Amino acid sequence: MKPLLVACIGRALSSAPLGRRDDDVEVRRVHVLPRANALDAGRPSVILLDRTLLASVAGDRAALDELAAVAAIVGWGDGNEDAPRDDFPVDLLTSFIPGGASPGTIIAQLRGAFRHAACLVAARNAKIAEGERYHELTELTRVGVALSHERDLLMLLDMILSQARRLTASDAGSIYLVERGEDGQPATLRFKLSQNHSLPNLPFTESTVPVDHTSLSGYAAATGEPLVIPDVYLLPDDSSFKQNRSFDDKFGYRTKSMLVIPMKSHRDEIVGVLQLINRKRNAETRLAGPDKVQWEVISFDRRSVELVTALASQAAVAIENSLLYEDIERLFEGFVTAAVTAIESRDPTTHGHSGRVAAMSVGLAEAVDRGGSGKYSGLRFSREQLRELRYAGLLHDFGKVGVREEVLVKEKKLYPADLSLIEHRFAFLVQGAELEFERARAAHLLRHGAMRYDEAVRELESQLRARRLQLERYRQAILEANEPTILHEGQFAELQRLAEERYLDINGEERPLLDERELRFLSITKGNLDESERREIESHVTHTYRFLQQIPWTRELRGIPAIAYGHHEKLNGQGYPRQVGAPDIPVQTRMMTIADIYDALTASDRPYKRAVSVPTALDILHAEAREGLLDRDLLSTFVGARVYEAVQAA
Repeated sequence: MKPLLVACIGRALSSAPLGRRDDDVEVRRVHVLPRANALDAGRPSVILLDRTLLASVAGDRAALDELAAVAAIVGWGDGNEDAPRDDFPVDLLTSFIPGGASPGTIIAQLRGAFRHAACLVAARNAKIAEGERYHELTELTRVGVALSHERDLLMLLDMILSQARRLTASDAGSIYLVERGEDGQPATLRFKLSQNHSLPNLPFTESTVPVDHTSLSGYAAATGEPLVIPDVYLLPDDSSFKQNRSFDDKFGYRTKSMLVIPMKSHRDEIVGVLQLINRKRNAETRLAGPDKVQWEVISFDRRSVELVTALASQAAVAIENSLLYEDIERLFEGFVTAAVTAIESRDPTTHGHSGRVAAMSVGLAEAVDRGGSGKYSGLRFSREQLRELRYAGLLHDFGKVGVREEVLVKEKKLYPADLSLIEHRFAFLVQGAELEFERARAAHLLRHGAMRYDEAVRELESQLRARRLQLERYRQAILEANEPTILHEGQFAELQRLAEERYLDINGEERPLLDERELRFLSITKGNLDESERREIESHVTHTYRFLQQIPWTRELRGIPAIAYGHHEKLNGQGYPRQVGAPDIPVQTRMMTIADIYDALTASDRPYKRAVSVPTALDILHAEAREGLLDRDLLSTFVGARVYEAVQAA
């Protein structure tokens, strides 16, 4: 673009060249001084300011200041005026040409002015470039911060590709991630994500390509070098890599310029490949056809390569961190699974309980998040909080590993050994009755011989049957009393009568039919545990809390111990182990408590309890809510959203 010289109409200007040729400079004649915005700021411009043009702005100093910022102003005197007068803006002038100056003087002054004008353009361009670099640096910093905070791999990849396309005005792009072989070396690239501004609804299917020189992405991964291709349809015949045109043929797209950048970690290892397609003059333009592509698509320049390379470095670290985070999560999931397996292996009858409680707790939190009732109508849960609640649900019973197994798996009120002893006792008594029968029969024969023998035997047999029936009735009463109950049930008067019965043991010593310990267990009014056993079972909550406190949780998961600690507490302070009230029970714990009770009630029949129907379980939960034990609003959401159906379906 030629430099511009602006002069007043009517003023004679020597035809002496201002450059090497007469047409090196464009001369524009005007009758009023142009405004700054009327000039091309990227073009060196010189204004010959005489008194006529100065008068046209009527002393508008601001207009002159703006003009001096984009053009060199040279004062031009009238007649014999050899110096600028006071009304001239002397501080804005690059130089001054006297009215009668010679052509050589004019040329020298104007050439100096054009050099100043060129410096103004250079300074402006440098400032623009500085602004662009600052903007780019700011954007890369912002993107880097955003990438460092995102842990979901697919969302991270989407962010990387979106930012790379935005920085380079690319129409489309894709990301490949390295898959390593058994030797740890890159073996294949997995196609993980694609974006296309012109074809936004394309179907996507993952696939793999080898890390070798046959494909563009494979070449970049194998060599670690970027590829900048102005037109992939014009690759040399001897090029080892080729562009697969099947996509273009299938969807009517035209891939032209491409930039393929390997993403390297801080250890200089290839993590993946970032591929950008069709850099555009205008980022918002859709490439509707070949003509549009021909006009709109341009090559990726050096700056694009620098920007995307910088972004790729940040992306590689973020991807590596995300994959590492996924590995840690899988490791922790494995630990949690192993922990739950350990819990349930000690008590197989509760298999699946922890998983169901976790699922219902998270389901209730999600239902609250969608719009809970009452005081929870505005409560929201983040993804991290839901994960925290899930882990707390899975691990809430881990402390059972600290409970004696015989107590943990106790099925009836009596331990199997105790019941076996009682069974042997009754067998001994039956044998004693049979022995007494034989002795009485022998005594009759000795005293009376055969006289009335049959009648005597019938009488003795009747007595033996009566004794057997009595002992069997006692035995059945004990077996019935040995069955656990869900609610406070049972009449124990019969047990008390049994305890008053006496028998002679093998040593001839008189003993009660039921000893004090046996009577205490059989007289349990609810469940199958006595008070000491119940306290031992309840201690599992404290064991759980102490165990979970030993784990160095991340900031997002540090609430797990507290959430699990209170799952047997009640809002009115009647729970255990701490008997705390509503203010000290987190909302997540209240959710878990509802899920835990529901599952305990409805889980399949166990040896120590009968399963109840869903309506009965919900009635029991509502009754506890009315008594102030459970959170009414959360229970309302639990029932209204039918959260329990998720575990029924599973």
